[in-house]
Amino acid sequence: MDILNHLLAGFATAGTPVNLLWAFVGCALGTAVGVLPGIGPATAVAMLLPITSQVDSTASMIFFAGIYYGAMYGGSTTSILLNTPGETATMVTAMEGNKMAKSGRAGAALASAAIGSFIAGTIATIIVTLFAPVLADYAVRLGPPEYFCLMLLALTTVSAVLGQSTVRGLSALFVGLAIGLIGMDQITGQARYTGGVPELLDGVEIVLVAVGLFAVAEALHAVLFEGAVKESENKLSRVTMSASDWRRSLPAWLRGTAIGAPFGCIPAGGTEIPTFVSYAVEKKLAKGENLAEFGNQGAIEGVAGPEAANNATVTTALIPLLTLGIPVSNTTAILLGAFQNYGIQPGPQLFTTSASLVWALIASLYIGNVMLLVLNLPLVGLWVKLLKVPKPQLYAGILIFATVGAYGMRQSAFDLVLLYAIGLLGLVMRRFDFPTAPVVVGMILGPLAEAQLRNALSIGEGKWTIFLERPMSLTLLCVVVSVLVLPRVLKKRKIAALI
Repeated sequence: MDILNHLLAGFATAGTPVNLLWAFVGCALGTAVGVLPGIGPATAVAMLLPITSQVDSTASMIFFAGIYYGAMYGGSTTSILLNTPGETATMVTAMEGNKMAKSGRAGAALASAAIGSFIAGTIATIIVTLFAPVLADYAVRLGPPEYFCLMLLALTTVSAVLGQSTVRGLSALFVGLAIGLIGMDQITGQARYTGGVPELLDGVEIVLVAVGLFAVAEALHAVLFEGAVKESENKLSRVTMSASDWRRSLPAWLRGTAIGAPFGCIPAGGTEIPTFVSYAVEKKLAKGENLAEFGNQGAIEGVAGPEAANNATVTTALIPLLTLGIPVSNTTAILLGAFQNYGIQPGPQLFTTSASLVWALIASLYIGNVMLLVLNLPLVGLWVKLLKVPKPQLYAGILIFATVGAYGMRQSAFDLVLLYAIGLLGLVMRRFDFPTAPVVVGMILGPLAEAQLRNALSIGEGKWTIFLERPMSLTLLCVVVSVLVLPRVLKKRKIAALI
C-alpha cells in the first residue's frame, strides 16, 4: 500500500504541466538521437548537462530519462528502414527489420517495434516499482565467475546469427574477437595491437564498427552492385500489422521482456547481449514458414523480441542506479553524474532522503512510455515514405549521416578513415556471403568475457575450479553444455528414428 501511495504522489509531481513538457521534449529529443547514428543517449545527456544545471532537479531527471529510453525507440526506425543502426542495441533489429522493409512490410516492423517497446517498457517499469531493492540486492551477489558464464552463454547463442555457413560465421566471430582486443589491456594497462597509432589506444568504438558494417557497407553494395544489375524499387504493401503479425509478435514481446529485464540489473554488457539472446530464442522457437522468413523476407519475431528485450533492459538498468548507486551502462553513468550535480547520491537511502524525486522519476517512466507510443505510431506512415526516396539520394543521405555521426563521437579524422575501412570490410563480407552480425557480437563479448575470466581466476587464485564451486556459475555452465549438446543429440536420435 505504501508503494501505491508513493507512486500516486510521484504521478502528482510528474503530471504538472512543466514536468510533462520536460518529459515530452526529452522523449522527442531521445527519438531523434536514436535515429542519428553515432550520437547515442549518453552523449546527448552529457552535452545537455550544463544547460539543465539551472533547472529543478526533478524536471531535469525526467528530461534525461526521456532522452534515455526515447533513444531506444528512435534507434529502431533507421535500423528497419535503412539498415543503419542508430544505437548498438538496434543492430539485431536491423537484421530482420530491414529485410521486412525490403519485402514491403516496413510499417508492420515499425509498429511491432514501437508497441513491443511500450509493452516491455511498461512491464519493466512495474518491476522497477515493485521489486527494485530486491532485484538489486540479488544482482549484487553475482561475481566475475557468474558474469563470465553469462558471456559464455551469450556466445553459444551466437549460432543463431552465424548465417548459412558455420565456418563463415565463426570466421566473422573471430574477426570481431580480434578487433575487441585492440587498445589498452583492461587489467595491466598495456597497449595491444595498436600498431603505434595513438587513436587506437582507447580501442575501436562499437558504434563505429556497427555503422561501418551495416550502413556504409549497405550503401557501397547498393552503389557498386545492385544498380549495375537492376533498377530496384522499394516495395510497400501496407503500413499496419495484420492479425497474423499480432499473433506472432505478442509472445515474442513477452519473451523479450522476460529476457531483457534481468540483464538491466547486472553489468554484463548492456543491451547488446539480451537482444542477441532474444533473437536466438525467437529463431530457435520458430517453425515452418515462420522459420523460413528469418534471413530471407524478414521475420517479425526477429524485430519484436529484441526490441522488447532492449527496452526492458534499459528500464531495469535504473534499479541498480537508484538503489545501489551503481551505473551499469554509459548513460546511467552520466545520469549518476547528473544526480551528483544536484547533491543527490543514489543508493539505499535515496528512497528515504529524496523520495519525491525518485517516485516522480518512476512515474515519468509510465508517462514517457505512453508519450513515445503516441509519438511513434502515427509517424509509422511518415517514416515508411522514406522508402520512396530515390536510391541515389537515399544512400547519399545514409553516407552523410554515418560520416557526421562517426566524426561527432570524438571529432577525429582517423575515425572517418576507420569507418570507411570497416565499410569496405563489410562490403567484401557481404559480397562473399559472410554474416556481419557475429563481428559485432565478438567485439562486444570478447573484452567483457576476457576481463571477467581474468578477475574470476584472480579470485580463485589461479584455480579453474572456481567456476564449479559457485552454484550460479555451475548452473550457467550446465545450461551452456545443454545448449551445445542437446540439439545435436536430438538431431541424431531423429535421424536414427528415420532409418
